[in-house]
Amino acid sequence: MGMLDTMRAPARRVLAKALELDEHDRADVAEALLESLAIEDPEEEAAFVAELERRAADLESGAVKGIPWEELRAELQRERGGA
Repeated sequence: MGMLDTMRAPARRVLAKALELDEHDRADVAEALLESLAIEDPEEEAAFVAELERRAADLESGAVKGIPWEELRAELQRERGGA
């Protein structure tokens, strides 16, 4: 069962019209829809930005060392039993 199958008729009609748009306009519509779903909490956002800045500073200072994606992926696969 695809996404269209679970949508109510008004949503299906809007999606069908949106899919007629060119790629750029579809991207604009998608961005606007995603932004409309965002729940903005200034305190939560400030804490998130502060945490990102702290982690970036740790990396830049050498306090922590990053792990290459390939290495992390292999480690995760080993933990999952090779899945």
